Amino acid sequence: MEEINNKADLHGNALRLLAIRTPGSMKSTLSGKSSPRNSAPYRRLHTNRTPRKDSKAYSSKFDYLRGNRVVLWLLLITLWAYIGFHVQSKWAHGDHRKAELIGYKSKAGSADKMESTVTAENFNHSSGENLVVLKGKNLTSKNLGHTLAKKLKEVSSKQKQNTTKKSNRRLVRRLRKLGGKPKGAVVEDRTGVLEVGLIPRKNTSYGMIVGPFGKTEDSILGWSTDKRRGTCDRKGEFARFVWSRSFVLIFHELSMTGAPLSMMELATELLSCGGTVSAIVLSMKGGLITELDRRGIRVLRDRARFSFRTAMKADLIIAGSAVCSSWIVQYLAHFPAGSSKIIWWIMENRREYFDRSKGILSRVKMLTFLSESQSKQWLTWCEEEHIHLTTQPMIVPLSLNDELAFVTGIPCSLNTPAFSAESMLEKRNILRAAVRKEMGLGDNDMLVMSLSSINPTKGQRLFLESGLLVAEHNVSLEVFEKNRSFAENFPVVTHQNKTIITVELNSSLISQSIKQDNVQQGNTTSAASKKRRWKHTKLANILSSGNHTSNSLTRGDQRKLRNLLSDSKGQEEQHLKILIGSLGSKSNKVLYVKSILRLLSQHSNLSKLVLWTPATTQVASLYAAADVYVINAQGLGETFGRVTIEAMAFGLPVLGTDAGGTREIVEHKVTGLLHPVGWQGIQVLGQNIQYLLSNPSARNEMGMLGRKKVQEKYLKNHMYNRFAKVLAKCMKIK
Repeated sequence: MEEINNKADLHGNALRLLAIRTPGSMKSTLSGKSSPRNSAPYRRLHTNRTPRKDSKAYSSKFDYLRGNRVVLWLLLITLWAYIGFHVQSKWAHGDHRKAELIGYKSKAGSADKMESTVTAENFNHSSGENLVVLKGKNLTSKNLGHTLAKKLKEVSSKQKQNTTKKSNRRLVRRLRKLGGKPKGAVVEDRTGVLEVGLIPRKNTSYGMIVGPFGKTEDSILGWSTDKRRGTCDRKGEFARFVWSRSFVLIFHELSMTGAPLSMMELATELLSCGGTVSAIVLSMKGGLITELDRRGIRVLRDRARFSFRTAMKADLIIAGSAVCSSWIVQYLAHFPAGSSKIIWWIMENRREYFDRSKGILSRVKMLTFLSESQSKQWLTWCEEEHIHLTTQPMIVPLSLNDELAFVTGIPCSLNTPAFSAESMLEKRNILRAAVRKEMGLGDNDMLVMSLSSINPTKGQRLFLESGLLVAEHNVSLEVFEKNRSFAENFPVVTHQNKTIITVELNSSLISQSIKQDNVQQGNTTSAASKKRRWKHTKLANILSSGNHTSNSLTRGDQRKLRNLLSDSKGQEEQHLKILIGSLGSKSNKVLYVKSILRLLSQHSNLSKLVLWTPATTQVASLYAAADVYVINAQGLGETFGRVTIEAMAFGLPVLGTDAGGTREIVEHKVTGLLHPVGWQGIQVLGQNIQYLLSNPSARNEMGMLGRKKVQEKYLKNHMYNRFAKVLAKCMKIK
């Protein structure tokens, strides 16, 4: 029995083994042939792995991709395009910390290695002289991915770590001895940022110094500096021309003035629209280097051969000042064919700048100006010198940037549901109250402001002499008395020898204010309120009896009428305050500043009214605190006046000279008041200041009309639509 069982087991095992074999292996077994030990059937038979699944079921998911190589390549191309777009988007929006990812850094020791020495200047703001030059280590790396600001910060941080408070005081005393700097003057450090600790609240030479208010502005508005970049309109013509193109921008300096600021904002917009920007700075004069670094704008250290090669490889070169003529001459000497790539955006309007650049005006691709008056003036000079331009110049006026439009409550690309235009209007009012409180201003103070570099072409001294006339009550408003229609729209209340008189009063306006006052006090039953309503009724009867002027009213009626106007408007007599900027600007002229200080020292009444503020790029708080803006440009007037449209956007009436671009922007007696240039304008400007001082309602009305004009003509999209037309004529469309 055991033998039978063993045979059965052997037979069963043999059958099981045969069942496992494949048909091919079965055939070989029956034929008496065994599979070789290294053959595939033998390995499959003697393996311990799980048998493979059906090949059709396994590959059914990938058969489509395997059989359609076109689809596979399209997926790979899409992935590659997405990665490229992501990297370029990072660079365009300023993520320069990942510069190595896109090959922005270059190795040291190449043939184009440049050497430069970092110098930093402590500038004497009262005398305007360079007191001391601190030389740092030599920067021998090409390393174009970093700007000078980073190196300056490193040198500054090392010196601060090794310097105690005692040595700082010694340095300040040493600077005073070298340059005769008055005690407490503003000092600017090597990075261009004002050291708040060295800005006194009161100065023996300047008087009261206020600001900057950057921290107050940031805390109230609730946004950081990293968010201060608008987004490009991808559907616009400007973005279509800029995308994936390379640009070289020429800065003549880095001061906080119109031309450098405009070029910096243009570079930011080019980056935002997907372009590549390289900046060539002819003079490091100014404090914008840190702001360029923050915005991710690449600054080339070399202004010679390497900059020429970079410009030759670019799609377009944009020079932002007539001062750039020196670089253009050298560039054309190396690459004569490069003239077809140059757009020269000239922002000056003086003959000396024309004489400097007239030799190459006909060699560039396109001349661009800021205003009609500037264009006509330069074309006239070209005709006098028999210069024939290759193309007709175009006009691209400046615009209100998104950062200021955002604060003013004008809709822009920075608005979000959390930061709507309506909410920003409320925050602007809070900012105004906070800044005026820091300045020590009351509700009855009218702050008249002028922000620009302090030099004779800006006319700050003439402006202060007009303020002196107002302070000493030596202003007459006869010019407004003669203009009947203007006086009817804006009733005039003048201050003459400390006696208030009314001229060309609009009786309907007064009657309306009386009715409003009666409505507000209708619910009160006090004896004082009843007496006041009785006086108002009596005065209304006097005015309604005929057309009365200031000459027909008695002195008592004039006094009652003054009290009535004061009560109805809820305001007291306005007091003049003047704010002058910008202290510490590299464009300030020393002798001119000293002449202003002498004028203030001779007139104590005027010096009490004047406040000073340092140079800064955060000007929204200053505009919010002001009531009137003065642009007193002399000579041919302001080329355009960027500050003019900024002030109008904040609802400020503008008092400007009747010349240049100011005449084109400010509509006389609508959005502001104009006055002649030179000494003849002192008296007229004083009258205009006095008029707005006496008429808050006219001041508000002009401000609102000016704000409306900015929204219609001077927003960012208006400027870049014009610039797109320039690019269309100068670039080859792909």
